[in-house]
Formats: sequence, C-alpha cells, structure tokens
Amino acid sequence: MTLSLAAFVKEKRREANLTQQEFADRAGVALTVVRKIEQGKENLSLAKVNQVLMMFGNKLAPVNHKEIEP
Repeated sequence: MTLSLAAFVKEKRREANLTQQEFADRAGVALTVVRKIEQGKENLSLAKVNQVLMMFGNKLAPVNHKEIEP
C-alpha cells in the first residue's frame, strides 16, 4: 500500500506521539510547514519536505510511477 506524503507524515508523527508543534520544533521547521504537508498542499519547498522526512530516515526522490503502480 502506498501512502500519500500527507498521510505518511501524519501517521509517523502520531506514532511518535508528537503534536504538530512538537514535531515541527524537532524537525527544525515552522509549524506551518508541518500543517501544509499534512493538509496535502501542493506548493511546498522540497528542502523543507525533506527536512521533515529526515525525521523518519526518508527523503523525497523521483521514482518511475510504473515501478510502484500495479
């Protein structure tokens, strides 16, 4: 199963038992960045998204959609 970026970040943050503010503080980004990601906003800074994803040992990278779709 493939999660959207928004669902992935929200799920991982909740698993870590962190509020959005606590998570933003630990990731070193503004609260608005976390909120925009979790709301599925499309106009995001790749650097900020990767800063958030690094909290889980991940980063956003190009993938051929044919490799992940059934």
